[in-house]
Amino acid sequence: MTLHQFTKRRSLLGTGILTLAVASGGLLWREAHTVAQGPAIVPNTPANAEAKSHANGLSHAFRSAATTILPTVVTIETSTKAKVVRSDGRRPNMGPLNPRGGAGGENPFKGTPFEEFFNQHGMEGFRGGDGPQRSPRSDGAGSGVIIDKSGVILTNNHVVRGADVVTVRLADGREFKGVDIKTDPQTDLAIVRIEGAEDLKAAKLGDSDSLEIGDWVIAVGNPFGLEQTVSAGIISGKGRSIGAAQRANFLQTDAAINPGNSGGPLVNLDGEIIGINTAIASNGGGNDGIGFAVPSSLAKWIVPQLMSKSGAVERAYLGVGIEQMNSELAGKFGVQRGTGVLITEVHPNTPAADAGLKEGDIILDYNGVKVHTPRELQEVVERTVLNTKQKANVLRDGKSIVVEVTARALPKDFGRTARLDPAEEPGPSKNESVASKELGVEVAKMGADEAKQLGFEGYKGVLITNVDPESLAQEAGLREGMLIRKVGQQDVTSPEEFQAAVEKQPVADGVLLLVRTANGNRYVVLKNK
Repeated sequence: MTLHQFTKRRSLLGTGILTLAVASGGLLWREAHTVAQGPAIVPNTPANAEAKSHANGLSHAFRSAATTILPTVVTIETSTKAKVVRSDGRRPNMGPLNPRGGAGGENPFKGTPFEEFFNQHGMEGFRGGDGPQRSPRSDGAGSGVIIDKSGVILTNNHVVRGADVVTVRLADGREFKGVDIKTDPQTDLAIVRIEGAEDLKAAKLGDSDSLEIGDWVIAVGNPFGLEQTVSAGIISGKGRSIGAAQRANFLQTDAAINPGNSGGPLVNLDGEIIGINTAIASNGGGNDGIGFAVPSSLAKWIVPQLMSKSGAVERAYLGVGIEQMNSELAGKFGVQRGTGVLITEVHPNTPAADAGLKEGDIILDYNGVKVHTPRELQEVVERTVLNTKQKANVLRDGKSIVVEVTARALPKDFGRTARLDPAEEPGPSKNESVASKELGVEVAKMGADEAKQLGFEGYKGVLITNVDPESLAQEAGLREGMLIRKVGQQDVTSPEEFQAAVEKQPVADGVLLLVRTANGNRYVVLKNK
């Protein structure tokens, strides 16, 4: 099953609509035939009348919500001009190519008649010589919703991303050019302004936090180019992390979401926006009953910042690496599964370091809000008012302490680390090593050259030089070139210290390791199952 973000490409509309029309015609004929041959209609009874009354009440609720939201929903059409492609197959300033020849892994001809040809042949099929080439013009369409009568429209970042021209078509058919476009890729939200539009109706941002699983919702947008389409469903999940955006806990719904729905509103029965339709999980690219929307609670925090003069979203941060407290880690730290969030690393010169937080601390709550997952902690931290002091309840070595943190803005370059070129990977360590047969791992002291090559400068530990392919270490994801920093709560800086520390922890109870990789620190538990 794959994840699809839906900005509908116009070149695919004809075939898609034709297929649906044919399928619908056949289905309607069969249904009509079945009714004609079916049993007689059951006479009205008090029970039937009551059921019909409930059904009519629900229909009225859907109708009322649709009547409220439809005038605020817009169609967003985008156009991206042809781009000059260099002779090495790259657009200027777009970075390295993927093996197929596209920048950043994306087919530059997606949504055009050349899409399949590119998938088969890559950029090589289009070069035809050593001179500069041009990628074709690309058109797309999505949805949006008016949230301010002055002409502010909320949509997805991926609907307007990279577009040279954005055209907004209102429900009454009027068209305007989108201007002053501000985006937040990390939540996949964007705002588009239109000028000179009078008598606009704006939708209200509702309270997504009050939603419960099973609540009715309707999705509105322009799937397959069919404008002003309404589909009904329920909230089938909350707090989903799906990879479509780095910083969004998505709402999950079974309301039908299809290509062209992206950026449109997901609303409650009061016609209030409780989400922005963003993506679906699908095997074939169409609706399989699992759709995702950015919750309105997040949009309420993002939108005012996008509408500000700078248009930039400022987030507070702690400066820590964090990990989910799964059952194995919970057992080693002596807590219940899902209790708090485990700190795996504290970066220097950050709010966390200044507050005295340490690796192995478990954050139970922050600013009075209990946290159970890394995303929950990240969400409550990033919305903290900057330059204010916040209290965090922390479990350290089994004891509860309160730590005071001063919220600071997340630096733009925070967390960006240089990736090691595979050609520069160090060979086996020449230092003496020791092996743990029970764990299936061999370690050696890390030299200065190895630390520099691996990006481990400033960190102490022992370097993994070999992993038995049929071992607990292999099962836990340990690999050559990783750095073991702690065994249990004990720092290890030499193979001898590692060996002594491992001998103190029976494998039957699980051996807790703090390991550093190219992506940061993480705790692992090696245990016989």
